[in-house]
Amino acid sequence: MSAPLDHTMMRVEDLEASLDWYQDYFDYEEKGRWEADTFTNVFLGPEDAHDEGALLELTYNHDGRTYDMGDAWGHIAVRVEDVYDAYEELMDAGVEDYRDPDSCGGQYAFVTDPDGHEIEIVERDHGARWSLDHTMIRVEDAEEAIGWYTRVLDYELFRRSEHDSFALYFMKPDDAADEAMSVELTYNYDGRSYDVGDAWGHVAVEVDDLQGFWDTAMLRDAEDYRDPESCDMRYAFTKDPDGREVEIVTSD
Repeated sequence: MSAPLDHTMMRVEDLEASLDWYQDYFDYEEKGRWEADTFTNVFLGPEDAHDEGALLELTYNHDGRTYDMGDAWGHIAVRVEDVYDAYEELMDAGVEDYRDPDSCGGQYAFVTDPDGHEIEIVERDHGARWSLDHTMIRVEDAEEAIGWYTRVLDYELFRRSEHDSFALYFMKPDDAADEAMSVELTYNYDGRSYDVGDAWGHVAVEVDDLQGFWDTAMLRDAEDYRDPESCDMRYAFTKDPDGREVEIVTSD
């Protein structure tokens, strides 16, 4: 029941400005678009994205609403060979200075897109440049969150990092390619709670059999949020223990 991560969706207030930003600075190309009566979805990724590489979905609602970033979603992370070179390149191109490599111990850096979504820049020896490496979300109960991704999605914990005040847990299917995106669960030890907000939308997993996967997920005590029938058998949605939406899409 493999369900690799397919995309991360976030909402934007100016679609053209966001498209220009990702296309100009990350060399993303448009991989797909869905025009509906009240919203537009655009899927972006590197030209040479891996077959199992995840995409970024930008959602623009036509009513001109604004969004609350919240703090339950952390960031997306993109891959580069050298974080210093990549950050300097972005600064030279006109991206706003946010958190440079030196301020992050020389291991990573951060920029923000036009809507304030944080983007981590990480060094990897695999995957296309600027391809999505992981999506970070904050969880209130690490054991419950790890258990949910293990039980419902058959994910495995492949990397963990324990620190003085927080821990990081990286998960994805055991048969996923190195180039596949993972989910990073961040647990802060101080017991804080989080606001999901509405600027971030969901992560999506790809499956071969939508109804079969849904039925199994229900048996594994996933939340019945938006079943396949309610979504015209095109997709479905459940929620993780912290209330974040997880979309289920097919590979067709």
